[in-house]
Amino acid sequence: MEVLQFIIIILVASILQTSTGFGFSILATPFLLLLFEPTEAIQINLVLSLVISIALIMKIRNDIDFGILKRLVIGSATGLPIGIAVFLLMDINRLKFGVSLIVLILTIMLILKFRISQNQKRDLFVGGLSGSLTTSIGMPGPPLLLYFSGTDTQKAKLRGTTLAFYLWIYFISLIVQVIFAGTNQTIWISSGLALPIVLLGLFLGQLLFKWINQNVFRIFTYVILLFTGFLLLVESLR
Repeated sequence: MEVLQFIIIILVASILQTSTGFGFSILATPFLLLLFEPTEAIQINLVLSLVISIALIMKIRNDIDFGILKRLVIGSATGLPIGIAVFLLMDINRLKFGVSLIVLILTIMLILKFRISQNQKRDLFVGGLSGSLTTSIGMPGPPLLLYFSGTDTQKAKLRGTTLAFYLWIYFISLIVQVIFAGTNQTIWISSGLALPIVLLGLFLGQLLFKWINQNVFRIFTYVILLFTGFLLLVESLR
């Protein structure tokens, strides 16, 4: 039963990541935490998310905003050490509880048409927040999704820029996690077994991306965030 659950989680999350530019870590991590220990769930997510980013980077390179990408990368450098310190020192349930509240509150703000103007300082701040969430819980997506949705960024530009950023943040975060939290065979065997499922999800996600218009895309982002926020909240209180 756990194997079937694992397959469904990876497939759905891969499709979502490929079609929207978000979704794998946001959707997969909460469910993987139900099947694996925190270190295992986070590192499996990082490995598979990195594979997805590598597989897609050439296809979306023309959609990347390199100015924003540079600032996100610079900002993330401050968040990475903070995130791993939080992961090592803080109770995982308290961490999930805090993240769930942030996600839910900010998503409600977006649904209520809250908008924020984009500037260089905010790019750096969002990059730092995303970096800290990646090394702490393996989820860089919420800050980026909330930020870019709030600025009405077009879906192609959003997907391209975030996937390029993920290529950096997942690689560095995986190294940081392995060095400071350790690793084990379960992580790498499970990741290897999931690769064919990820490839299938990539194919299906590319097809879905062509069919999604901007309004449907916005609804997708709200559903993803609300679902993740509630799931993390429930997990943290169990």
